[in-house]
Amino acid sequence: MSLAVVRSLGSGRRLRTPQELEDFEQELVDQYLLAAVGAGVGDETIRQDRFAIFEFLRFLSRPLWTARPEDADQFLSSQRKTRQLARSTVYKKALALAQLFDFLVARYQGDIHAVTGYVLVQPIDEFNRPSSSAYGESRVPPSDEDVESLFGRWRSAVPQSRKYLPAARDYLAASLWRRIGLRITETTMLDIRDWRPDLGEAGKLHVRFGKGSHGRGHKARLVPAINGADAVMTWWLTDVRHQFGDDWDDPDAPLLPSERRDRDLGRCRRAGANALRSGFAGAVEQFLPAWQGRLTPHGMRHYCASSLYARGVDLKAVQELLGHEWLSTTTRYVHVHDDHIEHAWAVANDRVTARLIDSGE
Repeated sequence: MSLAVVRSLGSGRRLRTPQELEDFEQELVDQYLLAAVGAGVGDETIRQDRFAIFEFLRFLSRPLWTARPEDADQFLSSQRKTRQLARSTVYKKALALAQLFDFLVARYQGDIHAVTGYVLVQPIDEFNRPSSSAYGESRVPPSDEDVESLFGRWRSAVPQSRKYLPAARDYLAASLWRRIGLRITETTMLDIRDWRPDLGEAGKLHVRFGKGSHGRGHKARLVPAINGADAVMTWWLTDVRHQFGDDWDDPDAPLLPSERRDRDLGRCRRAGANALRSGFAGAVEQFLPAWQGRLTPHGMRHYCASSLYARGVDLKAVQELLGHEWLSTTTRYVHVHDDHIEHAWAVANDRVTARLIDSGE
């Protein structure tokens, strides 16, 4: 990503011409984006933030230092009501604007006042700041019985599929989402060398493209192939992967390949996220129609967290498995059964009873 040349903002002169004002505004934005690069924020996050900032400036139709909370009110309202964007999208745009103005207030409040005469204010305040996009949108996964039905019927149908290899690949990907909670991008970026059967009791997957917090690059982790993931990996590498091509023993070849070849590298191309997403949606439509349009790859990640926690896996262990930076994030992924409280109460009473009996003896 290329940024404009940033000049010194420390100046006591007043800006008067439209070109001077425009250049100064561009310099402020570029300083913010440059600081984000220095903090390790990923290119895609910076690109999205830049788009949101300049979209707001076009809506404002005047210099950014003149923005007030009521301007942000109108902008965010138009995003939701007029453009009908998703809550998550509006939330991310508001966050980008809030971070920009926090940066400018902290670093350049005095310079902006000196050259423009305006006192900069934060237009995203406690009244118009959207709540987290995840608030109130619980991705409650299907029951264990529904998931067993989906994967059982899907597994039986794979050998009879018109296109066996993509069907088997899509089944493997979904199994990794279900059993060890991988993200869809983490799945697509796996290479053959990332499967390490020599590590741990069940083997481990080296997830090199894990999601870093706040867009700060990729965060790698080793994911143990628990919950039956080792058996699925053994099936894939023993019975299926070599049928895609002779790159099956190339450690740098994609673990989940496309049927197309990369002529330059002499190996299969990597299956894309859309292909895996489409394969999963087709399986849900065919084998679990009650969840058609509702169950997504990310929903299976929620199912993985919930099912492991329900089976007694410690919440901290679930956090490490899913690659969450904060435990609070993991708690939003865990959806307990309706009788969870009653069950916990019964277990606690059993412990108390056992202690009373022991003390009586």
